[in-house]
Amino acid sequence: MITGERMAAVDENAAALGVSQKQLMESSGNAVARAVREVAEPGSSVAVVAGRGNNGGDAFVAARFLESFDVTTLLLGPAESIGTEIARESWDALQNAGYDTREIEDSSGFDLPDCDVVVDAMLGTGISGDLREPAATAAEAINAADATVVAVDVPSGFDANEGEVADNAVEADRVVTFHDAKPGLAELDCELAVADIGIPAAAERDVGPGDISLARPDGREGRPYVIGGGPYTGAPALAAQAALRAGAELSFVAAPESVAGEIQGYAEDLIVQPYENEVLTPDVAEDLLETAEEYDNVVVIGPGLGTDDETLEATREFLSSYSGRAVVDADALEVVPEIETDATLVCTPNRGELARMGGPDTDDLAAVADEIEEFAAELGHLVLAKGENDVITDGERTRISRSGTVGMKVGGTGDTLAGIVAALLEGAEPMDAAAAGAHVNGLAGERLAERHEHGFLASELLAELPPTLWGGHDE
Repeated sequence: MITGERMAAVDENAAALGVSQKQLMESSGNAVARAVREVAEPGSSVAVVAGRGNNGGDAFVAARFLESFDVTTLLLGPAESIGTEIARESWDALQNAGYDTREIEDSSGFDLPDCDVVVDAMLGTGISGDLREPAATAAEAINAADATVVAVDVPSGFDANEGEVADNAVEADRVVTFHDAKPGLAELDCELAVADIGIPAAAERDVGPGDISLARPDGREGRPYVIGGGPYTGAPALAAQAALRAGAELSFVAAPESVAGEIQGYAEDLIVQPYENEVLTPDVAEDLLETAEEYDNVVVIGPGLGTDDETLEATREFLSSYSGRAVVDADALEVVPEIETDATLVCTPNRGELARMGGPDTDDLAAVADEIEEFAAELGHLVLAKGENDVITDGERTRISRSGTVGMKVGGTGDTLAGIVAALLEGAEPMDAAAAGAHVNGLAGERLAERHEHGFLASELLAELPPTLWGGHDE
């Protein structure tokens, strides 16, 4: 099963691998044409009713593969408003080759010809709610027609993710969906075909630009709460600054009073909240827990925290009682296998920390991705294992991020990763935030390596995060 949003990310990843969306549209259109040929004899009349997005583009392609049929293609709206270049090219191909095409300017001009088959390509995935004009009038005519209805990807007016059907949705006899079934399609009482359109497995398995698009913040939101510092001060400062660079509105650091000033000195943008003890203790953790729960902040716990016995006990008590979202890194990882919690945890161990938690001990994480998946399932938490190739798994799904460079072995890059993931968790699902966070962190390192193959610092990654997430270049 795959959601519409995830499918868009996979399409983008495929394009990055060299399989363009235009190629995928050609494959999709061919699959739709095959479905039409399965329900109609050659010479039958076919009406293609298409919208102005890529769903319509698939149908334009299908029309070219139905030469033995009497095909009329109706475009809902003016051709100049077709939304994507590849769909426009497919429409132009029909025009240039002399196919029977008609532009429907408004609902009053919609006239469905007598036909044996209707191809419904008005709206695709990601659309919910009642159909609006001219699609509403078109859907009414399609449902009233004595014709077999073949829907492209999903019937218009159907929410592919939730399975909700609009009151005026198209009633399809057959649905041709692409690559994988959509979650809601099981709710439909019609024939379903899943067409392989040539998307490489790597487009789903390997993290790519589509994953960044899926998790990218569209504005400032979230106030991550970094609990760290004590023996080490740079780690929590890096995590908190990375969260700001990745779209957080504010970034808080809770740290011992003895080092709070030092952490504040790294960046005036941080809000440092000192506590009296020299290290994190259970009584302090209780106060921090109350704050985190009250404000529903994403917590980052572990960077620079230390392994004092009291600190580990405090970490156990905090995570056992916490019910929100947390990125668990560095010293805090040690306690995770021992605890039961209602919290949503994203654990970010390096190879050594993964082994100490009870996961596989290996130099090649990607080679044992299945074992890491099994470990995450047993652990009951999402694992982002950091190495030459990062492995991200929730125990059921597994992704691999292959971005990065040898220069990222320098200390602190794991702290920037924790901050990025915390920022993305504000608006994205944990698996999506972790996968995109790993990839963004690695790509930022690659950007630095273009200028400094060796010798760059983790702090230098910070400036590379915005252009990596949102595009563009620093001056």
